[in-house]
Amino acid sequence: MDRIRPRGAIAPEPFAWLQTPFGRAIRTRLPMDAVIVAGLVFVAFRLLNIFPWNMPQLDFHAYWESRDVINYPAYSPFLIGAFLYSPAFAHVIAPLTALPWQVFAGLWTALLVAAYVWLAGRWSLPLLLILVVPLEIYLGQVDILIAAAIVIGFRYPVAWAFPLLTKIAPGIGLLWFAFRREWRNLLIALAATAGVAAISAIIAPSLWKGWIDLLLRSASDHQQVSGAYLAIPIWLRMPAAIALLWWGARSDRYWVVPVAAFLAMPILWANVFTILIGALPLLPIAGYSPARAWLLKTRTVAAPRAVVARRGASWPAT
Repeated sequence: MDRIRPRGAIAPEPFAWLQTPFGRAIRTRLPMDAVIVAGLVFVAFRLLNIFPWNMPQLDFHAYWESRDVINYPAYSPFLIGAFLYSPAFAHVIAPLTALPWQVFAGLWTALLVAAYVWLAGRWSLPLLLILVVPLEIYLGQVDILIAAAIVIGFRYPVAWAFPLLTKIAPGIGLLWFAFRREWRNLLIALAATAGVAAISAIIAPSLWKGWIDLLLRSASDHQQVSGAYLAIPIWLRMPAAIALLWWGARSDRYWVVPVAAFLAMPILWANVFTILIGALPLLPIAGYSPARAWLLKTRTVAAPRAVVARRGASWPAT
């Protein structure tokens, strides 16, 4: 015979335990730990030089190869395996590219996975099931690192030197500082970029001339693009990106910056969508991530008012 529950008693919810400290830890840590384990497997594939994780056609093989040769006159954005970034990027990563290929590949993959988990937090595992994330990690592209630089750039504007000296276009996010009249942050970002570029240009002036020529050729080259990309013309996306930045800057919506950086990219390849991961730690609704916890702890962004009222102003993020 079923036991009769006293009048007014509430039946326990089957998933109520998820709201306990242990349950919150499971929801928060389990997805991240699972991706870290998967990332260690990816790193092992690189270190052991296992096919197809060792293919020289992968994008980041061009980064490693920059230690031996950078031939800007022969490169174009439509050439697989071309090194398209500024000479400054090659100079900064020179200590890594001095390592054997397998070691460089393993360390680079570990860096990408760490940046991804830092940004995505509890969304790390679900997003890993979307093609663009494993594709980004497999190719070894820099889009996840650009997303991380954008987030860090709210606190330390010098981080904007990374997007500006690699893919350039995400630098449109600096309009955030301009629209908010945060001239000091804007000046720091531009000065840091100029400083790194100047040192690099002193080291290799001919490479800088070659890179600038490459940029000019690319701007006038209207070659047909094939492959996995979103065919929305840049002349439509760029005004939308600027308008989004203006609106977000006026209303403290930090998440618009990585979205605008994504929209400003000249070609929206599938892996470029990973720049949008940078919006997650800037969205309160996305919940916990190590990046959001850092942003709140350093008071770079404000905690939602409802959360502050409930848990106190010192609450970092859960």
